[in-house]
Amino acid sequence: MINYRENVFPFTAIVGQEDMKLSLLLNVLNPRIGGVLIRGHRGTAKSTAARALARLLPEIEVVEGCPFHCDPMDVAQLCPLCQKRHSAGENLPTARHKMSVVTLPLGASEDRVLGTIDIEKAIKKGEKRFDPGVLADAHRGVLYVDEVNLLDDHIVDILLDAAAMEVNTVEREGISFTHPTRFVLVGTMNPEEGELRPQLLDRFGLCVNIEGDNDLSARTQIVQRRIEYERDPVSFIQRFTGDEAELRRRIVEAGKLLPDVECSESRVSLAAQVCLDMGADGHRADITVVKTAVALAAFDGRREVEEKDVYRAAELALPHRMHKRQAQETQSKQEEFRQNLEQHQQRKPPEQPESGEKKKTPATNRVSAPMPRRQ
Repeated sequence: MINYRENVFPFTAIVGQEDMKLSLLLNVLNPRIGGVLIRGHRGTAKSTAARALARLLPEIEVVEGCPFHCDPMDVAQLCPLCQKRHSAGENLPTARHKMSVVTLPLGASEDRVLGTIDIEKAIKKGEKRFDPGVLADAHRGVLYVDEVNLLDDHIVDILLDAAAMEVNTVEREGISFTHPTRFVLVGTMNPEEGELRPQLLDRFGLCVNIEGDNDLSARTQIVQRRIEYERDPVSFIQRFTGDEAELRRRIVEAGKLLPDVECSESRVSLAAQVCLDMGADGHRADITVVKTAVALAAFDGRREVEEKDVYRAAELALPHRMHKRQAQETQSKQEEFRQNLEQHQQRKPPEQPESGEKKKTPATNRVSAPMPRRQ
């Protein structure tokens, strides 16, 4: 496991790339969104953002000494080792740890990802010894996969299955071991080096396409901040301590609010209609848009999903699923999608309020969840 918390470029110091930053934060709030794929050319802060996320992650309560970082308050999701101790009447010792960011090693084998069972010990001594893999390390944290498009498709399948099922089962010679795997999957890739198969692309909850900023002022600020950071990392990081703390507080508060956020039937229907009109394949897109809209509302401190949340969620969850309308160039596809989405909003008839629901003022075409102000 690589610790990215020391002397890492601050998340709140990253200039621009709002879609990327927002997608990462929403997945931290709700890992069941399905992770995020960040597609962009070299030097667009993909890896910087993924690693900087580690500094923002809140502390979690874990069973002390458990290799799977089990939540002592969630008995149903305990690993077999903690379940055995709990069933024996033991009071599980607890500790508080930062959520971790685990990097998948380049060229990792299936055993390194899944973990292995010591068959010899199981046969000779009847002991089921499991050596945890990357999926165990990443449980209740973030799994970061750089250059995910260069991984073997089988390994990508394993990662996506584990993220979707939230469980990992290893079977060897009739012996099996199962443990929970709930993590935020963050993949980065340079499309110049090859694409993911559509079947794999669709299984990422959100996908953002990022490019270098064409605004002179923004590019100047990017260069200045990078030079300042390299000259004196400690002082540079201290400048953004307040912003980082505020964003961390906001993540914690949004996480507490998330279970209470309501998404009305009319909002769910709107999400389904947008997915239908945008030509998204299957129903995974509809579900992801709703989950993302709920997370957006929580991140904004609201208990109810609004129309603007649905459209903002669609911008993050749909472009990579529009196989029927794909253009050759990524930027063309992104612009085409946003134009279609804006047309959908303009032609949509006024929404009738549900029983007991107050009619809301129509949202603007594009509303970003506000980010903390930079120093």
